[in-house]
Amino acid sequence: MKRNNVIYISFKRIMDLIIGFLGTIFIVMPSCLIIFIIYKIKGYKGSIFFTQYRAGLGGKKFKIIKFRSMVENAEEILELNEELYEKYKKNSYKLPPDEDPRLTNIGDFIRKTSIDELPQFINLLLGDMSLIGPRPILDNELDEYTEEERRILLSVRPGITGIWQVSGRSDVFYPERCEMELYYPKNQSFWLDIKIIFLTIKQVLTREGAH
Repeated sequence: MKRNNVIYISFKRIMDLIIGFLGTIFIVMPSCLIIFIIYKIKGYKGSIFFTQYRAGLGGKKFKIIKFRSMVENAEEILELNEELYEKYKKNSYKLPPDEDPRLTNIGDFIRKTSIDELPQFINLLLGDMSLIGPRPILDNELDEYTEEERRILLSVRPGITGIWQVSGRSDVFYPERCEMELYYPKNQSFWLDIKIIFLTIKQVLTREGAH
């Protein structure tokens, strides 16, 4: 590994820890209070958080943390509807908000504004994720990649944001999404990270592809 690459990766990891710590204290904690109050007023039961195992660096499993935008038994509800579940898989593991029976009343708003992603600052602090990288995916989504592509994809920490998120997000389907996700581990650099950060800010403000 080249010296410049080692420096870049070390710098990136330090920045991830700093951003994870600051994000957890100043963004996640206040957001938790607000979301908690809203969910209590709406009468939603259960935790305000949604956790799910995803594939991380080297294929190691970790629990991704999000604010819950779905009902508690969301996956069971989806799988019980065979027709809808098939559509979900064919649609790159996504459903239009108006067809998704799993969303709470404010779930669509939480998704569109990317508020549901905020708790991932905790994953950043824990070392599960990086600020920028391929999106952390489910085991069944790995089937969309070849063995060599999986090795490349899992050679870096998954990111809170990345190429896919700033290039259409939910409007991008497999196999195009695979190509986007593989671009980052093949070409990661300081300047690519800066570009993705600015594009992410634009994406959040315009809400393009967020559903």
